[in-house]
Amino acid sequence: MAYLRNLGLFCAAALLATSGWAATVDVAGVKLEDSLELQGSKLQLNGAGVRTKVIFKVYVAGLYLNKKAQTPEEVLAATGPKRMSLTMLRDIDAAELGKLFTKGVEDNTPKSEVSKLVPGLVRMGQLFADQKKLKSGDNVLIDWVPGTGTTLTINGKLQPDPFKEPEFFNALMRIWFGDKPADSSLKDALLGKPA
Repeated sequence: MAYLRNLGLFCAAALLATSGWAATVDVAGVKLEDSLELQGSKLQLNGAGVRTKVIFKVYVAGLYLNKKAQTPEEVLAATGPKRMSLTMLRDIDAAELGKLFTKGVEDNTPKSEVSKLVPGLVRMGQLFADQKKLKSGDNVLIDWVPGTGTTLTINGKLQPDPFKEPEFFNALMRIWFGDKPADSSLKDALLGKPA
């Protein structure tokens, strides 16, 4: 009987080893894959951390790139598909999150460039407002897909009409990687720096 149990464990381990399942990283109870595929490109988790506002944990963020980046400049210059994954740790007003994103873009983008982004920011704000509420455990994916643009996926539902301008994705990334980031300790965590 022990032989059969050990054989079963061996077969299960061999199956897992050859199945290509990615390992996961646990950040504040949220499981993030250490690698994933986006539009045929393999991306790796560059870094992950918790967005804290005052004393409240708001969301877990994970940045996926095709190669490791250690500086904001490397993140913004990275080629190929990219992903920022946000998983809520508390219930929040979705419209408020959209407003905070817009403020983060405005705080970290030269004024001359913000005017070009206004139509996209208004549309993004409306997409969030349409959600009404994001609950603990809800997920938002912000993807850059070359040839398509920036896409938003909220709780597994791809939002219509990508944001085509390449500068839109980097403007969103500056929320976390700009000179006035939403959370400087999260910025370091997304760059893979030890806490």
